Parts: sequence; C-alpha cells; structure tokens
Amino acid sequence: MGASFWKDLPRGEGGIGLTKVWMWGVVIVLCAVSLSSRAQVEDLIRAADAAFDAHQGAFTFDSYEGRLRVAIATYEQALLLIPEDAQQTRSHTLNNLSEACFELGTAYSASRDEQEALFSKGKDYGLASLRLSADFASVETAQGFRAALSAATDVVALFWYGNNLGRYIEFHPLTAITGGMKDVEASFERTIELDESYLGGGPWRGLGSYLSTVPAVLGGDLERAGECLRRAIELGPDYLENYVNYAEYYAKAKKDWASFCEETKQALALAQDEACFARWPLYNTLALRRAQELAALEVGGSPVCPK
Repeated sequence: MGASFWKDLPRGEGGIGLTKVWMWGVVIVLCAVSLSSRAQVEDLIRAADAAFDAHQGAFTFDSYEGRLRVAIATYEQALLLIPEDAQQTRSHTLNNLSEACFELGTAYSASRDEQEALFSKGKDYGLASLRLSADFASVETAQGFRAALSAATDVVALFWYGNNLGRYIEFHPLTAITGGMKDVEASFERTIELDESYLGGGPWRGLGSYLSTVPAVLGGDLERAGECLRRAIELGPDYLENYVNYAEYYAKAKKDWASFCEETKQALALAQDEACFARWPLYNTLALRRAQELAALEVGGSPVCPK
C-alpha cells in the first residue's frame, strides 16, 4: 500500500483524518523518547557528580581513584546523549571531565601512556567547553586562538584546560615550544583576571609553578614565580599545595633554606588541622606527601630542615 491508502481513508468528525492521528501519535512517541533520554542524561550526570564529589561521604585516598574512574566513564556516557543545544549541561559535563582527567592523571596514574592520554583528553574537554561560547569562537576565528583564550569567560574551563595542557606538553616538547607554553600562560593569566581565588588561589599557583619550571630563555621567570606563589598563599591559606609549591619551586631554587623550611613546616602543621585538611581532601593529601618528602631533604649529607 502506498501513500494513497492513507489519503483515501475517511475522515472523522471535525475533519481530523487518520493521517493526522498517526502524525500526532508519532509526535507523542518522540516526546516520550525525548523525555526518557533527558531523564537518562540527568540520572547519569547525577551519578557522575556523586562519584566525583570528594566531599560526599568519608574521603579515602585509595577509594577515590575508583570513584574518579567511574565519574569519567559516566560523564562520557552522558556526553553522548546531551543535546547540542543544552549548553549549560554540556559545559558542566565537559568541565568536570577536564578536572577529573587531570586529577586521575596527577594523583593515581603510574603509567606514562595513561597519563599522556588523560591529560590529552582533559585539555580537549576543557577546550570543547571553551568553544561552546559563540564569543570565544568568533574571537578565535577573527584574531586567533590565544586572543580567544585571553577573552574567554569560563573560569573552570580555562583553569583546567591550562592545567591539562601544562602536563600534556611535558610529553610533547614540540607542542610546547610552538605555542603550547604560551597558551598555558595565557590560560592562567586570564583566569586570574576573572577569579584569582578559584581553587585556593589556583590560577596564581598554576602560573607560578609554570614560570618556575620553564627555562628563562623560553619565558620562565623565577622572581615572578615567587610573587605568584606568594599571592596563592594569601588567597588560599588552607590549601597546602600553595606552601609546598613555594618551598619546592621557589625557595629551593633560590637556595633560601630558611624560607624552604618555614613553608614546608607550615604545610605540615596545617595538615594536623582536620577541618582545614578536609576542605581540599585530595589535593591536601598529595601536598602533605610532598611536604613530608621536602622535610626530609638533605644537602651535602645534612638535613636542610632541623627537626
């Protein structure tokens, strides 16, 4: 039977034929499917958020790795189902993916191949989130990528893009010297302009760490790095990594052992404050381990920091 079968069927009262009834039925089915898909996306994101939230339930470092892996897999599943026009939902999912990839690669992955893959995905998710903005896309088209970074407005996407890119270029030196390092710097500088206190002074911490580890001939600046890391401490006095980074990346490089020991001991002392430590459980755990290693540092066979 062809289309004429439907055309020739009699119409009921009010002039509504079976063709229209069938069409409305299709619409109802599609709406039901749409609602079902939306509910599925919401359930997936809710589950991923719960796994990703380090403050939900009792935090243990060992168990959080599994939660991160579940969160990443669940966010990625949800991402496939999110409509293109659901920008806020996509942004939330992409930003959390970018952060989760960074955390998993930094805190848990012992494989260089997995680290590279995680930081690569993390930077790509952050960039995809940035490009959700029509303004970002238009500036990138007209003035170039770095100009778009300098005009971006999504603090979370910028920060985690910069962090992941900073780790990614450790595996890709050619990318680093052909613009990657400048993009890292631009990401942190723009984040500072938007919200310098994000994640306990994170943008200053990121910029300072970057400037301290890059050779001077490629744009590194140890004195500026020290200023950045000091500002991070001012903004995030309960974020242990601020003190550890200042000690390791600035004071140690300057051989300023008094400052080195002072900042290391401050991190160790703050770690004893349960309320302070619990504000940033994953990052403070990692920083405490580094602080303990720094406190045991020896130079010429003698401890740098006396007991």
